[in-house]
Amino acid sequence: MTTGGWGGPAPGQPQGEPSYAGPPPTGPYGAPPHVPLGPPPWAGGYPGPPNGASQYPGPPNGASQYPGPQYGTPQYPGPQYGGPQYGGPPYGGPQYGGPQYGGPQYGGLPYGGPPVAGPASRPARPVTPPGAPPHAMPRPYVLLMRARDWAWWRPVLGLLLFTVLYLVAGGVLGVVVYLSGVGLDLAQQDLFDVAVLLITNLSLIVAIPIVWLCWLVPHGLRIGWSSSVRGRLRWRLFAPWTWRALATLGLAVAISLLVSVAASGVDVTGPTASFGWMLLVVLTTTPLQAAAEEYVFRGYLTQAIAGWIGRPQAGALVAGVSTAVLFSLAHLPPDFESFLYRFAIGLALSAVVWLTGGLEAAIALHAVNNVVIFLLAGALGDRAAAVDPGGVLGWATTLLGIAGMAAFVAWVVVARRGMSLEMVSPALEFGAGGSPGAALVGGPPGPPAWGAPAPGWSPPGWGQQAAQPGWGPNAPSPVARPGWGPPAPPPAGGWSRPPAS
Repeated sequence: MTTGGWGGPAPGQPQGEPSYAGPPPTGPYGAPPHVPLGPPPWAGGYPGPPNGASQYPGPPNGASQYPGPQYGTPQYPGPQYGGPQYGGPPYGGPQYGGPQYGGPQYGGLPYGGPPVAGPASRPARPVTPPGAPPHAMPRPYVLLMRARDWAWWRPVLGLLLFTVLYLVAGGVLGVVVYLSGVGLDLAQQDLFDVAVLLITNLSLIVAIPIVWLCWLVPHGLRIGWSSSVRGRLRWRLFAPWTWRALATLGLAVAISLLVSVAASGVDVTGPTASFGWMLLVVLTTTPLQAAAEEYVFRGYLTQAIAGWIGRPQAGALVAGVSTAVLFSLAHLPPDFESFLYRFAIGLALSAVVWLTGGLEAAIALHAVNNVVIFLLAGALGDRAAAVDPGGVLGWATTLLGIAGMAAFVAWVVVARRGMSLEMVSPALEFGAGGSPGAALVGGPPGPPAWGAPAPGWSPPGWGQQAAQPGWGPNAPSPVARPGWGPPAPPPAGGWSRPPAS
């Protein structure tokens, strides 16, 4: 209670000015509606009852005593002596996001969102936790590059890296070739010079680690994804695919070579003196040379083209035709017949990759084709190896070889049903915010996302003010404010009726 009481004027207050006649203020922050003029009550003696009365009047309306301060929700709109108004947070704090009066605005937190981590323009990039599959959905082999953090520029960077590294390796190999006086034979015409065959195979084998490096650096993926949908070479498949390749394409190649030798009438001189060394080089390096070409053409190049297209069937078809053309041209075919044979085997190799989910069948078929040609040509002698029947017979042997490829593809279609082949990659789809376990680089760590209401919050009704922490009847304790003291405690004797007049 202030000096001057609630019913009379304060010292220094003009006599004609009406005084407040209502109930005393309530609540921890209630303030009198009128600030009396003059010195504060502690500056002088007690001024006595107002208007010359001998004593203070009794409590209003016959009450037994004056009501004490009521704690709870403040009834008055706010202090009028310079304190902050209740329309917003005190002490210069941030303005609340919710509307004060009228309809609530949805789409944001009532008190504004938390600070955003990092630049707002930086998009969130998903990161795969250690041990989790890099794919958000199951992928066929041709789309294995489209991992969780796929970007179109990654295959471009990979192809550039492959080109640079292969040129460097070729330069080193060129120095070796120059010093040794041995030339390369990419067309594979000179089948009896063991040194030429060895240098040629090594120049191609070096492509395998380069392809693996392209998977590691531009894509950030394990090198095993270059081999199959299981992220590794499935060694158990080489034996069944190899003997099927021998029974189809290997047999067709052998028959074609024997028919060509018989029809041309050339002398069969038998194995050359270096046949033993050739046997060793062919059996140890030719399968690796075939595997290197598969890792490049049916592996990285096919996956890059299909990854850009993004659709499995269309990507496999376009990549199969494109890589078959490039594969045939890379072997420097001397005529259209040779180009067609290599183009056809390129298509067959792409087909079995699609049918099996990996490179194993393609490596087996490619290796069988090369090994059978080299070994038969070396066993029959140099003249038999160089035979070229040409004409109708030449086309017949070419078509026979293509038929052997088609037979192998058909056998793969039938045999794969009982071999429990994995056709798509394992996958793990993370929920919102990367759960379970993934992190988002440049984004929030998990739900709730910024801008969404906090758990348990609901927008205020029409005409209501958004709830504010520490305010209202359910506040655990009053909120301290600079310049605002706690409510004055009652006198030592409690609130009692003043003496009767």
